[in-house]
Amino acid sequence: MSSLQIPPLSLYIHIPWCVRKCPYCDFNSHQAAAELPEAEYVAALAQDLSADAELAQGRKLGSIFFGGGTPSLFSAQAIGQILQDAESIIGFESGIEITLEANPGTFEQAKFTDFRRAGVNRLSIGIQSFADAQLKALGRIHDSAAAHRAVATARRAGFNNINLDLMHGLPDQSRAAGLEDLRTAIDFAPEHISWYQLTIEPNTVFYSQPPQLPEEDTLADIQDDGHDLLQAAGYKRYEVSAYASGPQAKHNINYWQFGDYLGIGAGAHGKITLAEEDTIIRQWKTRQPDRYLQAGTGPGRFTNPAIAGRETIDPDARPLEFLLNALRLLEGCEPSLYQQRTGLKLSSLHPQWQRLHTRGLVTSLEERIGTTNLGLRFLNEVLGCYS
Repeated sequence: MSSLQIPPLSLYIHIPWCVRKCPYCDFNSHQAAAELPEAEYVAALAQDLSADAELAQGRKLGSIFFGGGTPSLFSAQAIGQILQDAESIIGFESGIEITLEANPGTFEQAKFTDFRRAGVNRLSIGIQSFADAQLKALGRIHDSAAAHRAVATARRAGFNNINLDLMHGLPDQSRAAGLEDLRTAIDFAPEHISWYQLTIEPNTVFYSQPPQLPEEDTLADIQDDGHDLLQAAGYKRYEVSAYASGPQAKHNINYWQFGDYLGIGAGAHGKITLAEEDTIIRQWKTRQPDRYLQAGTGPGRFTNPAIAGRETIDPDARPLEFLLNALRLLEGCEPSLYQQRTGLKLSSLHPQWQRLHTRGLVTSLEERIGTTNLGLRFLNEVLGCYS
């Protein structure tokens, strides 16, 4: 008999437009026209969520994340309406975390106070770098001064839960420059810092026209020294690229613990557990914004016309799917969580786990599902044992 249990539920909302697409970005984002179809898109999101509402199975939302694209291009009124619709259709848990991704541009900054009033209680600011040379190389539309102003503006707007999103290993970035970016971020005392290495993804400008990136030794020095710098400043590393001196990211933790999430908006993905059917499904929505807007409506979990595809996560695939997320957490997770979220016995992780444990890459399975410090450095190799 399966021990699959229904986990907490989150909501991801995709806003697909940007002022300009960055050369490293492989997300579903599209350059915005002079006027956005804001009202039409808000209405389409409500229709999309209504059609997926049965999948909530009576659960309320523990977190919401507005991603993109650049969600802060939308008006605060639109963001507020989306939140009202979500609360009406699904419902909110007490203490819900509501995150909005924002760029440091002056246009977005002007709306920070209104976003806060609309119900957003966590702001994730896409700084990427505080250095003008690196910002130009990344194709960002803001400069260093705008990045500084954005953080100060967010504080004045009343946000007491701010994430700064930073990258390292940028084109022509030195070790000193990479660490100076981090020091600048720390000086602002945000509650959370996301700090990760630039990677070159297929279907991006950087993939077809690769920039000059730092050498491997420089990348390793930036990463090692950066971890020490963050720890000394009181930031606990709790995930591969996430550091917190205040609240950890509730929404992302739900992902990493293999929780459920609905995804609405053009190209949004969702993952849902149907415990009574011993089934876990993934579904994704129509990718192109214009086609998404034309999708129409339909009630019920199998008749949402915005859905572009759906697949079942077979039991044989669940170990890898779970570990892809859970092993990103430095503390790993309790063995019981694996059984609850996958419906599988702990023995389904054998014999690969035993071999990895012998090599000193993972913890004792009976105590905790997690990597050692060595295993974290070779996480792809650990996961490769289950692919």
